[in-house]
Amino acid sequence: MLRRLVLQAQASSPQRRRFLSLHPHYCSSSSPSSGGPPLSSFVEHLEDDDDNIPKHSPHHSSASLSIDRSGLYNPPEHSHEPSSDSELVKHLKGIIKFRGGPISIAEYMEEVLTNPKAGFYMNRDVFGEGGDFITSPDVSQMFGEMVGVWAMCLWEQMGRPGKVNLIELGPGRGTLMADLLRGSSKLKEFTKSLNIHFVECSPALQKIQYKKLECLDEDGGSKNVDKKIISALTGSPVSWHTTLEQVPRGVPTIIIAHEFYDALPVHQFQKASRGWCEKMIDVAEDQTFRVVLSPQPTPATLYLIKRCKWAETEDISKLNQIEVCPKAMDLTQSIAKRISSDGGGALIIDYGLNGIVSDSLQAIRKHKFVNILDDPGSADLSAYVDFSAIKHSAEEAADDVSVHGPITQSQFLGSLGINFRAEALLQNCTEEQAEALRTGYWRLVGEGEAPFWEGPDDQAPIGMGTRYMAMTIVNKKQGTPAPFQ
Repeated sequence: MLRRLVLQAQASSPQRRRFLSLHPHYCSSSSPSSGGPPLSSFVEHLEDDDDNIPKHSPHHSSASLSIDRSGLYNPPEHSHEPSSDSELVKHLKGIIKFRGGPISIAEYMEEVLTNPKAGFYMNRDVFGEGGDFITSPDVSQMFGEMVGVWAMCLWEQMGRPGKVNLIELGPGRGTLMADLLRGSSKLKEFTKSLNIHFVECSPALQKIQYKKLECLDEDGGSKNVDKKIISALTGSPVSWHTTLEQVPRGVPTIIIAHEFYDALPVHQFQKASRGWCEKMIDVAEDQTFRVVLSPQPTPATLYLIKRCKWAETEDISKLNQIEVCPKAMDLTQSIAKRISSDGGGALIIDYGLNGIVSDSLQAIRKHKFVNILDDPGSADLSAYVDFSAIKHSAEEAADDVSVHGPITQSQFLGSLGINFRAEALLQNCTEEQAEALRTGYWRLVGEGEAPFWEGPDDQAPIGMGTRYMAMTIVNKKQGTPAPFQ
């Protein structure tokens, strides 16, 4: 998330902030602002040692029954009082106990973020100044407007179809979509064609998105017809789904995935003397969570093998740790197949690398870095996006789609005209609004500290225009999309 990267830079000296902006490969999980040491330091490097394999011995009571009741085991007082563990912690420990061994980091991450009862995203608003992090749409309306320009350009290349499925994956508060619709409202033919589909699993966020798009319920006119939900911003119908597969097929599609891939669960592998071993989450003797190495290959190893085949042998040999995201690979293939059959394209914007990712998993709570094992469910977990794996996954899924990018967010927004939009907005705003506009603009497209900033050093806007990247997947019939020509 944008706020996460801003915090990472602001927690350092000016010199280090400049270093961060120039070196995107710097691993944020080792940031001194984190609530504990990096995840890798928790791994037990026991390698071939059999002690690394979790052992679960049955409980043996030392109490003995006799006529003399004084020999019976007397439990300590309050032994039946509720544990201080949260419901999610109890749930995670229950899974590990039921399995008789550790779970993968990916399963831990998925439970922490999307558990129906206690997942981080499920029951509260985690975005903005009052939440845990800030995303680009929260920084400035210009972000959503520029994504709208991209969508309109793609719609033109698609031949101006009369009906389009506009799908956003993980829409947060709905700010991006609201700004997109307002910015494109003058092009009536475009907005009239839109059927908006939100892929969102959080009931709490669905309610916020409903309000953000100024939705209204229209009576279907029959008991057998569901009410139709319309956005008052453009009159476009809006619907919600928990997965992409639930969105109807057979209609030209435009997909937006902004800061969605970074929240997909990752598997982490570490090189040991016996080969690549998956990192797993187990319960230690003191009932805290710990990271151990798998004693044998796991199902995710198949994705590790695939990812390594896409990389140079020399690159792999330099690494001691590798992250793979099977859900990102599978999702990308689903997107590519949909675009292949229905036409259209997808835009992916996130922070990551155009190459294999080593160890990037991190947690943030209330705008501060914390250890990923600290109070599960109270902090956001995310990892760098492997754009190279996305590209290979899409090309492997369909021959008639093409992948363009990644390019930096600064290049993407600049080519779509954000400079001209900023100048136009500056013509009609107060000095306070102008300051907010300049700050937001810099955060979206700048690099390092804003040169115009005159306030406190620790509050200087940090440009992340080179840390975020944009990639598109489109049907080849439509040619090269803007602004990747």
